[in-house]
Amino acid sequence: MSKKYWNEAIETISREELEIYQLEKLKEQITLAYENSPYYKKSFDERGVKPEDIKSLADIQKFPILTKQIVRERQDALPILGDLVTVPEEKVVFISSSSGSTGVPTASPFSKRDFDEFQDVQSRLFWEAGMRPSDRYVHALNFSLFVGGPDVIGAQNLGALCIWAGTLPTDRLLFILQQYQPTAIWTTPSYAWYLGETAKQKGIDVAKDLAIKTIIVAGEPGGSIPATRKAIEELWDAEVYDFYGISDIFGACAGACEYHAGLHIAEDHMLVEVVDEKTGLPVKEGERGEMLLTTLRKEARPMIRFKTGDIVTYTNERCECGRTHKRIEIIGRTDDMFISGGVNVFPSDIEHVTRKIDALTGEYRVTIIKDNHMTKFNVEVEKRADAITSNEDLKALVTHEIKVQLGVKPKDVIILEDGELPRATHKAKRLIDLREGGEA
Repeated sequence: MSKKYWNEAIETISREELEIYQLEKLKEQITLAYENSPYYKKSFDERGVKPEDIKSLADIQKFPILTKQIVRERQDALPILGDLVTVPEEKVVFISSSSGSTGVPTASPFSKRDFDEFQDVQSRLFWEAGMRPSDRYVHALNFSLFVGGPDVIGAQNLGALCIWAGTLPTDRLLFILQQYQPTAIWTTPSYAWYLGETAKQKGIDVAKDLAIKTIIVAGEPGGSIPATRKAIEELWDAEVYDFYGISDIFGACAGACEYHAGLHIAEDHMLVEVVDEKTGLPVKEGERGEMLLTTLRKEARPMIRFKTGDIVTYTNERCECGRTHKRIEIIGRTDDMFISGGVNVFPSDIEHVTRKIDALTGEYRVTIIKDNHMTKFNVEVEKRADAITSNEDLKALVTHEIKVQLGVKPKDVIILEDGELPRATHKAKRLIDLREGGEA
């Protein structure tokens, strides 16, 4: 019988034992950063803190926060890897690069040990999602400097037959799915939907003509939105598992199990803080806050209290699957959030609505505008070609459901025909900001 866990000892460790382990590793990581990184030594000294100040996990709050802008500045200050790095370049065997969507791309360096441990976590998450050595796996993620590219090695280490597809044209990828009959694939939620719809248009019955039974998604919140996950699962007759990753740490570092009750984050490799965006103070379980991550085992470049820009909730409760690490729910990104009528609005909140209304295709786009000096928003949605609901009734329904979901209603809901909104072959562009300066 197949084992249930990739690493049972660490995945089912008690919270008490886990926190003892985390504290030991945190002390080592802070010491490594202080003794080997010019930036960390300077920033810690300016804050008046030293490694020996770490007596408990809560003491991490005494240390300065690291932002993407600081990472970018430190890389520019000492090209090419920056002065956050704690090993000589000879020990760095791999670098990935961020997308640069919020500025100049930043490099993320890995030592050989870092890289091997990174891939072991990928194997853990694949196993958690049900992948086994008998699976054929298509890795349909970008390989060009993207930190998710090498994750295919985690599937190979697990024993699966791996097809390194990358970002092939859709027609070519569909040919691979027909020719090699893989059972699992990883892509974004938007592209999983687009790929399935395109296959249907070409006369391919994805549930009968293809063998895909597991779809791993990441890069967008959709995989953790029940209505979106259900829509993709029904289209493919397959099970969808959401993964979360961040280039500054490593590929996927959290993933769903068969119960889909949040994403298990690899707490043996990182300390998770969820803090109020304004005060910086920790929030309670179940409350929304920005996630900060501190690496516990990174050799090449420790990341201490790194602001991820991701808004999450968390729970420490043991999952039904038996795993004990924190589970997080991804709400959205701080740079996608805007305030309308005093309410924090995320595109993912609107997706909850658009995916559950049968008369809609599920595609949507949000446009932020200024109206009499107030921030308001319009929502474009698509009506299914076979829907019989009138546009007026559908507009009223969408407006009502968004008001129920958010507590604020859009200025306007625009009903488009099926196919009018652009389809994404990577990450979908859901938000357009037409305010002066595009402030959030």
